[in-house]
Amino acid sequence: MNTVAPPQSGVVDPRTARRITLAGCVGIFAELYDNGIFGFMAGTLATVFFPDSKNAVLLVFVGYAISFFFRPLGAIVCGQLGDRIGRQRMLVFVILLISAATAAIGVLPPYTAVGAAAPILLILLRVLQGFSVGGEAAGAMTFLAEHAPAGKRGLYTSYAQIASFVSLLTGTLIAAWMNAGLGSARMEAFGWRIPFLLAVPLGITGIYIRRRISDTPNFSRLRAEGGLSRNPLKEAFSSRRHRRAILLALFIPLLNGAGYYVLFTYMPTFMSKILHFSSVQGLLVTAVALVSISIAIPFAGALSDRIGRKKVIAGSAAAMAVLGVPCYLLIATGNVGLAILGASVMAVVFAGHTAIIHILLVELFPTRVRYSAYGLGYNVSSAVFGGTAPLLMTFLIGQTGNTTIPAFYVVLTALGTLIAVSRVIDRAHEPLRDA
Repeated sequence: MNTVAPPQSGVVDPRTARRITLAGCVGIFAELYDNGIFGFMAGTLATVFFPDSKNAVLLVFVGYAISFFFRPLGAIVCGQLGDRIGRQRMLVFVILLISAATAAIGVLPPYTAVGAAAPILLILLRVLQGFSVGGEAAGAMTFLAEHAPAGKRGLYTSYAQIASFVSLLTGTLIAAWMNAGLGSARMEAFGWRIPFLLAVPLGITGIYIRRRISDTPNFSRLRAEGGLSRNPLKEAFSSRRHRRAILLALFIPLLNGAGYYVLFTYMPTFMSKILHFSSVQGLLVTAVALVSISIAIPFAGALSDRIGRKKVIAGSAAAMAVLGVPCYLLIATGNVGLAILGASVMAVVFAGHTAIIHILLVELFPTRVRYSAYGLGYNVSSAVFGGTAPLLMTFLIGQTGNTTIPAFYVVLTALGTLIAVSRVIDRAHEPLRDA
């Protein structure tokens, strides 16, 4: 097997950097596609797996939320191994696991064939997805950051975020095309399987690319010096500095969970089930917002390399707190053009957060414990404030009839992020620490 060897000096040449970036991005793409398609197909999955329930969509989002609580477990297991045996090996493992779990959803029997066993199997596969995603995000971002050229860590890690939103765009377009082309009856009969089965070629491609790269200069240097931690997570919790950093990794991404899972994953269901847009209209609004954020992300990443992470994230959070409600009111008008405007403005504002949240968290920790500690804090945050968001929004709107609840949730989490990020020491212009 040919591999790209890490340079001993820690300086990555442009050609190697491009291959490393591709390897990191392909896994993020697979992770977000596989995870996002579940949210996009929520309405159809509700009919297929919970046909006799009045709360079918709510039950689908219960399954969606449950999987998030296995993300911290994935972060602990994969993070411990990633800090001890290497980032590259774990990145191959997690993309294999999430692709297999997603493809398996595509061959599940419906409720009409096996009864309650169908939704149970669906939730079990979501658990496997959650476990693997818990190991993917921190691993891929750590991998990219530790390879990034000096002064460009924000830009290079932002590419993975572009991949994440392009994957959501891919899922959105596939869902829109299939809903328009097949219609609800054929979608419920067999069409819902196709997006999940596309995980097979996606996973094979990702595994091939990741097997052909070597570990990061930081990890390789630490291993050569005998400086690897025997128990990274225990070491992280034994240090007051690391415990504080884990708390920051828990609360700084508050807006990330709300922005991503409310603004994008939940939005198509919100627009079709609550605002009564057609499925295609809802997906169109989401698609335009995804294009907008994908264009804005690298500019935000590069800006953070120049002026620091804190200023960019704080600016994004403050703007989202101000604009969240007005933008949702534009969406709630029921007019497609105004909905596109509202969603796109929020997307561009959110780019200032999502482009650099991961590099800010990477820079909180040294190489010895980075994968484990960063992964745990971030994934607990995602589980509590992100994965439960679609379920919470569906429940609260059903109880109150207030369609602006998602906007207030975004505003509250934006304020939480603003407070938390004020406690960070900005390390954008410092080298990554090994210990």
